[in-house]
Amino acid sequence: MSQPYVFQLAAQRTQWLSAREALIAGNVANANTPGYRAVDLQPFSAALAATELTMATTNPAHMLPAGERLAAARVVASDPAEETLSGNTVDLEEEMIKLGEVNRDYALGTNLKRVIHQMMMTALK
Repeated sequence: MSQPYVFQLAAQRTQWLSAREALIAGNVANANTPGYRAVDLQPFSAALAATELTMATTNPAHMLPAGERLAAARVVASDPAEETLSGNTVDLEEEMIKLGEVNRDYALGTNLKRVIHQMMMTALK
């Protein structure tokens, strides 16, 4: 039996958050590197919007779905609004805000997965 779609979606969101956290860490690590350009991932909603949802066929009379998996998240360059004299575009304050967003979104996703799991277990009892 495969996982419900909501758990697959939550797992993909967690992978996206992990990848974004790694990029943010790389930006912070290179904050003093001359010429380094800050990078970020495209929003998860953009990656999700580019994906067709697949439907399960549980009956031979059902139409076959023509969908694809979640498209790989694209790395995009951050806005170089404040470039230093060395050509570096990392803004540490902005990176810390992004890291806080990742932390908040991860906690929210984890709590939602827990609640959905509890609802499913209650329904099975």
